[in-house]
Amino acid sequence: MARHLSLVHAPALGPAVLDDVWPAVQAALDGDAPLAVLPAGEGPQAAARAVLAADEPLEDGADLVVVTSGSTGTPRGVLLSAGAVRASATATLDRLGGPGSWLLALPVSAVAGLQVLARSALADTTPTVLGPGDRLTDAVAAMPAGRRYTALVPIQLRRALTAEPDALRALDAVLVGGAATDPDLLTAARDAGVAVITTYGMSETAGGCVYDGVPLDGVAVRVTGHGVELAGPQLALGYRLDPVATAAAFSNDTDTDGRRWFRTQDVGTLDGVRLTVHGRLDDVVVTGGVNVSPQAVEAALRAHPAVADAVVAGRPDPEWGPGWSPPSCRHPAPSPSW
Repeated sequence: MARHLSLVHAPALGPAVLDDVWPAVQAALDGDAPLAVLPAGEGPQAAARAVLAADEPLEDGADLVVVTSGSTGTPRGVLLSAGAVRASATATLDRLGGPGSWLLALPVSAVAGLQVLARSALADTTPTVLGPGDRLTDAVAAMPAGRRYTALVPIQLRRALTAEPDALRALDAVLVGGAATDPDLLTAARDAGVAVITTYGMSETAGGCVYDGVPLDGVAVRVTGHGVELAGPQLALGYRLDPVATAAAFSNDTDTDGRRWFRTQDVGTLDGVRLTVHGRLDDVVVTGGVNVSPQAVEAALRAHPAVADAVVAGRPDPEWGPGWSPPSCRHPAPSPSW
């Protein structure tokens, strides 16, 4: 019998998340009811509905579909099995030191927010939700005793480190991802006694799968001419109703392991088992015929004592050229985990 998606609206972070999304995610993880959480906003919701095509039968093996636009701005649905989400969540809990309670501070329509719910389900705990205007100190105090975790994006970490560092210190681990994190911010957080851990991954890997440069158990990493490639039980099945993009992004290796690999289109290097990501293969500003990495310019700007943070992008110039090189990849670029 054909399976179809159930669509759930993503409410603003607050009690409604536990009422509406939390039980739906638990059912999806049990394989009982395939789920997609619609993003907030009429425009994004309309685009998501078009990609999800809920009236069309769902691909075999899929239990959760995460809608993401990635760096191309083209919406697509990432097909995740319950097994992939569970494998990611289990490996995360093992790396962090065991099950604990989670503070949800990220949108549940994104894979990082969904993973907070999944990790809570595996730990048999109910997440605490950090709503708009809530103080981090109060939210952390409301969490159950025992090990306590959260996941943030860099700007959230920066703001909390400035305003409520004691609340951050009370957590056993603070995962930070979704964008490259300023090394000075990481140093400041660690010097302040915050157990911050950088994560690397994307919706196609069911969230972060490399922590502080080291792959989670079961995750394989290699660097090829296609950039950083990832394999393991956490990989997505592909893209919703898009076999061409799926074939371009996911490949079956010819080695004896027969593993499926996901081509991230990120530039990186491996030092033993430790991965360092340098940026995107297609993220290059061309100025005067010279290829310039925005990440390198950002790092130089951040090194100045008068600069708190920096983001660099290209723009057309009549003398120096168009400023932005078009993406060279033939499939949509993956979206990072939050």
